[in-house]
This record gives sequence, C-alpha cells and structure tokens, in this order.
Amino acid sequence: MTRVNAADTASAGPGDGVVSPANGWREIDDKRYWINADGGLIPDVAVKDADKLQDELVRRIIGFALPLSAQVARFRQHSFDDVDAFVALLEQEYDAKRGGSKGNLTFTSYDGLLKITVAVAENIEFGPELQVAKGIVDECLREWSADSRAEIQTLITRAFDVDSQGRINRTGLISLLRLQIADDRWQRAMKAIRDSMRVIGSKRYLRIHWRDNAQAAWQAITIDVSAG
Repeated sequence: MTRVNAADTASAGPGDGVVSPANGWREIDDKRYWINADGGLIPDVAVKDADKLQDELVRRIIGFALPLSAQVARFRQHSFDDVDAFVALLEQEYDAKRGGSKGNLTFTSYDGLLKITVAVAENIEFGPELQVAKGIVDECLREWSADSRAEIQTLITRAFDVDSQGRINRTGLISLLRLQIADDRWQRAMKAIRDSMRVIGSKRYLRIHWRDNAQAAWQAITIDVSAG
C-alpha cells in the first residue's frame, strides 16, 4: 500500500498545530485515493458513501471554525491590550501601580447599559497532603456510618473521586471545606486539604454584558474570550 506524509496533504492552519481542512484525498494517474488514519491510500470505490459524507461534513464545519477561531483570538488579544492600556493611563494619572492581579476589573459605559468584566481564574493542583486528608475522612466515615445521613456520606465520598482523565474533583473538595463539622479529626482533614492546594498558574477571562435599561437584568454577550 502506498503511503503519504500528512504534510503532503494538509497545510498549517491559523493556529499552531492545527491542520487545515483540505481534501482528504489525492489524485494519482487520474484516480482518486482517500487517505486513511494510518496515512495509507484507499481507492475511491472502496470508501463507503457514508464515510465520504462524514468527511465532507467535518471538513466543511472546521473550514468555517478555523477562521472564526483566529478572529476570536485576535479580538481577545486586542481587548486585553486595550484594557491594559486604559489601566496604564489610570496608573499614569495617579502616579501609582495597580495592586493585585490583572483581574477583578469592571468597566461600564457612561449610560450604564454596557459592561466589561475582567476576571482571573487560578489553576490549582492538589499535593500529597490530599491523600492524608482522605485517610482521615475515611476513618471518620467508618465511625459515622450508622449516624450520618446517606447524602452527606455520598457528598464526602464523591469529593475524592477523579474523572477518566485523572482530574481531581476540585468543586467537591471545596464543598467539603464549607461543611460545619466539629470533630477534631475532620478539622485536621480540612487543614490537610487546604495545605494540599497549590496555585500553579492563572488565566484571564473577559466577560461582556448589556441591558436595555438601568433596571433590566444584564444579558451576556457570549463569546469565548478566555485568555490562552
């Protein structure tokens, strides 16, 4: 079976590592051959019509998605640049630097009908202290099993679950920290959870809202403008 290099059939798209949705076939001696996932050439007559239609569907949608993604990326960067430039003007006016991170900022139009919010989300990892916390919590659950409500036991147990990618249930663990349980062992477990939390990075988000009048509820303008 003849093989081809992926570079021969697709070119780089607008984003790094993104392949353009060019045709997934080649013409050789006036005959069409489809390129399969292994890089092999499959004669046109051997490819099912449903597979051809699916290929066309995917390439058409991604053909629209790639330029839109590039446009959103440019909009995102320009927006953050404009926000930072405005804050720099304020710093210059007051002869002072902003405190804290580059988030937790809100900008509104003069009429109060348009609003831009810049937020920062922290990326948190959990260290080995988490396993110590789990051991203490398991001990508590064994002792409390006869007296505690089933839904509380389920909440506690699920908090230490991981998903199929091995990611820890961050929301579940934080919910445990809010439980008011006086047991000394529980308090030690919660301290271990807090000590296990490590901020390893952050990401800026831009949220945009509008409303018809000053009494109306804010409506989100939905664009994925999370900082890459």
